[in-house]
Amino acid sequence: MATGDLTQCVLTPRIPTEGFDPVGVGVHRASTILFDNAVAYASRGERGEKGYSYGLYGTPTTRTLEEKLTQLEHAARTFLAPSGQAANALAVMAFLNEGDHILLADTVYPPMRDFAGSDLARMGIAVDFFDPTDLDDLQARIRSNTRIVWCESPGSTTMELMDLPAAAELAHEAGALLGVDNTWATPLNLKPLTLGADIVTEALTKYVSGHSDVLMGSISVRDPALAKPVSDMIGRMGIGTSPDDASLVLRGFETLGVRLRHSGTVAQHFAERLADSPMVSRVLFPGLSTMSGHHIFKRDFFGSSGVFSLTFPESVAPHVSPALDHLSVFGIGASWGGTRSLAAPMSVGTSRSATRWEEPDVILRLSIGLEDEGELWEDLQRLIAALVKLSAVSGVAE
Repeated sequence: MATGDLTQCVLTPRIPTEGFDPVGVGVHRASTILFDNAVAYASRGERGEKGYSYGLYGTPTTRTLEEKLTQLEHAARTFLAPSGQAANALAVMAFLNEGDHILLADTVYPPMRDFAGSDLARMGIAVDFFDPTDLDDLQARIRSNTRIVWCESPGSTTMELMDLPAAAELAHEAGALLGVDNTWATPLNLKPLTLGADIVTEALTKYVSGHSDVLMGSISVRDPALAKPVSDMIGRMGIGTSPDDASLVLRGFETLGVRLRHSGTVAQHFAERLADSPMVSRVLFPGLSTMSGHHIFKRDFFGSSGVFSLTFPESVAPHVSPALDHLSVFGIGASWGGTRSLAAPMSVGTSRSATRWEEPDVILRLSIGLEDEGELWEDLQRLIAALVKLSAVSGVAE
């Protein structure tokens, strides 16, 4: 081995990049970042939020995704998290202390409910839930120590819509922040920060990445003063995201508009047609004029996603699970927002505190993907036919 070869293997030459302007963003992986001299290293803390000091705190790839989200959300700053639920948890933890109070919409994402009831409560934070469709209930439950009002609109699985501007006004009057999980709509169809919210999270895992192969979340804040508590806590907890995953999300972002428009349109068609089926009690979809709160949808949203839910009569509900085995195009699986259409039976009865779920506790959540619309409808017809047959057999047996 020639003298110097070992060193040359380690010291990689720097190739000029001037004139190289690809459409896609490069994947910049790094933990250690080099400095020109000792003075630059000693003053690295002065580089500010745009500077680079260590890979955990951002690379050009992750910063590009953060900036794209910041612009779309109309935010002051955005931070990435390893998943949507991680974003939710970090977003509230940054602003809560022992003795504080958090109010959550009764329809929040179940893991967020579990996190609040288990971990936040263990940390000495009072947890309460409110009816997202009743602003009087929200106002009555706000306390002097309420620091955050947390919600989703539409609500997870059951799609209740919340008046975000009115909720923001109530929260701000009490000195609290309003946080919104905006995963269903994405920043293309709803911009909570422009409606008065202070914090918005997205599960980039779903529609934004769009291919069911990456986990990531984001936290965007409206006021620059809210950025430092989030940034500091993420740093102290050592939480970072992979540049490779960020590049996948950036790639998915480029087709988000056309995918979302297609899925939302097909979901609207299916929701309208399924509403006439005797096997279905209700179609829970904000785009339907019969949906409670539809006026809020028309006022605040720019469109819908392709996710909606079905409820069933008492005589049909027990047969939903076996009927799913008759699907051949829809997959059966958790999550949503990818290219593959999915069906997932859900239970919400035990996930209610301020409200009551009065219907059978079997809700079928559907996510419309990019398959042929006609073939998807035929698949749903097979599901309905199976429900008819199973219900008839059950009726005879009884």
